[in-house]
Amino acid sequence: MSLFHAIFSSVATLLVISVVGFFILKRKILPEQIIQSLSPLVLEVALPCLVFYNIVTQFNPLEYAGWYQLPLWWLGFTCCSLLLSILFRSVARKDIRREFSMSLFYQNGIFVPVAVLTGMYPGDPTHTVNLFLLMMFYPAFIFNTYSLFFMNRVEKMNWRRTFNSVFIMTVLAILIRLSGTEVFIPGFMLSMFKMLGGLTIPLIMIILGGSLYIDWHNRSRVHGLEVAKFVGVKNIAYPLIFLGLIYLVKPPFPVALLIFIESAVPPISAVPIFIRRAGGNHSVTNYFVVASFVFSLVSIPIMFILFSRMYM
Repeated sequence: MSLFHAIFSSVATLLVISVVGFFILKRKILPEQIIQSLSPLVLEVALPCLVFYNIVTQFNPLEYAGWYQLPLWWLGFTCCSLLLSILFRSVARKDIRREFSMSLFYQNGIFVPVAVLTGMYPGDPTHTVNLFLLMMFYPAFIFNTYSLFFMNRVEKMNWRRTFNSVFIMTVLAILIRLSGTEVFIPGFMLSMFKMLGGLTIPLIMIILGGSLYIDWHNRSRVHGLEVAKFVGVKNIAYPLIFLGLIYLVKPPFPVALLIFIESAVPPISAVPIFIRRAGGNHSVTNYFVVASFVFSLVSIPIMFILFSRMYM
């Protein structure tokens, strides 16, 4: 299977699941209120189980001696991404610049990369485990910083969100592997973690499709020009800029691969929820997210062809 086809199929699968979520609400199979209830289920149960299972069963610190440096690479990526989101915010219409820059900044750091890595390396979970180590601080970072884009709604540090389930399970899984005590975990417990973790990506894409239906049902305005600007910046400019930075810095391949994926993926699907909480225009961000997802069917495979010529 070609690289283009493998990545295209992975992203297309996610989009089809989001379409299912759209029609689940459209056909009244589930009430609209269920969308708000599903998000905590993903973040507090399914995703922590997914991370724990993969690290406990696949993480081997001897195979990649620099694994502990991965969070520092994430910090460097985040600083660069923040700078770009500030620079590109002037591209957007003045009344939605905060929504524009926030959607640029918070990428879909886990769900889409997992799908892409699975498509690129079927049967080899090494890069997926590295992804979880790279992004171990990302959920806490999002929860404690998103309100800063709307300075009139700055929230206090939430320690429960800082030491969230994903972070706790990541640290616990690392300690178990470093101590060699994973052999004492019963098989049925690992099976339970695997099954619950498998719900993560389907649920998050159903949430995205359901959120789109709610906006469509309410006939919210479609900001065509602003959406086109966003896709041009997020799906094309971002990965090309980071490709140049990777070429200059020349990090190890596992790091370069993950950083480039993070630069090429669409926004995290929870951005509209965060913007709604902060009092912003969540409707336009829904269109940002969906348009970026759809365009990523083509943009991510093409960008990886460019990346492969550099590294692979």
